[in-house]
Amino acid sequence: MAAPSRGDREERGAARVQANLNGRPRLFSRLGQARFGRARLRQARHTGGPAQPDGFQPSREHEDFLRGLARRRMLVGAARAALLAAFVVLWEVAARQGWINAFVVSQPSRALATAAAMARRGELWIHLGMTVGETAIGFTVGTLIGIVAAVMLWWSDLLSDILDPYIVVLNSIPKVALGPIFIVWLGTTVTAIIAMAISISVIVTIMMVYVGFREVDPDRVKLLRTFGATRLQILSKVVLPASVPVMIAALKVNVGLSMVGTIVGEFLVSKAGLGFLIVYGGQVFNMSLVMSSVILLSIVSVLLYYGVSALEQAVLRTRG
Repeated sequence: MAAPSRGDREERGAARVQANLNGRPRLFSRLGQARFGRARLRQARHTGGPAQPDGFQPSREHEDFLRGLARRRMLVGAARAALLAAFVVLWEVAARQGWINAFVVSQPSRALATAAAMARRGELWIHLGMTVGETAIGFTVGTLIGIVAAVMLWWSDLLSDILDPYIVVLNSIPKVALGPIFIVWLGTTVTAIIAMAISISVIVTIMMVYVGFREVDPDRVKLLRTFGATRLQILSKVVLPASVPVMIAALKVNVGLSMVGTIVGEFLVSKAGLGFLIVYGGQVFNMSLVMSSVILLSIVSVLLYYGVSALEQAVLRTRG
């Protein structure tokens, strides 16, 4: 029997390779996806649509997985909407049927009517703008001060050791107790409210960001020191970029804390704002005003939180 020629061997080898590829398309698809993932992301950013490299075909399992994620997102969104709708309907029905005292807990229709009446008179936008503005200022200033303080603590181990017990003490003090002090120092003005918002958010920012700085991979820091990098270069090239997720997490926490500080300040000294409406409504036993203010406060909190989440997604896309 004659030995197979070189051409025959090449044809048989090519046939076996093709058979293996046809028999294992999933492996090829996953390897292709891992190999061309960054190219797809770059193309998606430039074109605004789903990008795939030339000749790349996603596997059926991958498409099923994406469809499953989409279905899960739809299910979660529908469940959230249904839960909220059920709560509102149950609240309204219970108030109308007398199961609960509508004078004490009000009802959604009355709260909505109260908010609509204030909006027609133009009062709602004044109170809403006051609360949102105070929260935004307190959130921004508190976050910036916290990040700068965390950088200083990371820069100097001696300073960190000296200030560590004081930071712990300041974090443990109930910030509401500082309200009368701010009123005496700053007066019954918006400044006292902003100071309250800053005092609640700044300590948390310092602790979170500083811990994030300390947990940066030490091997990276050692590598830069080996090449003679200065402390400023280590901070700008390694520590800050690696701590971006921690700083964004601090922003998410600070949004809620700044809102709490603003409302507490408005309880004490404000003549406008959602906190003022809550206190005033409680004093005159207008629970519809109180409930409408609480609902608006919840909506503002959610919008601010999702605004920070959108910022997080934008930063992650920028970093690739």
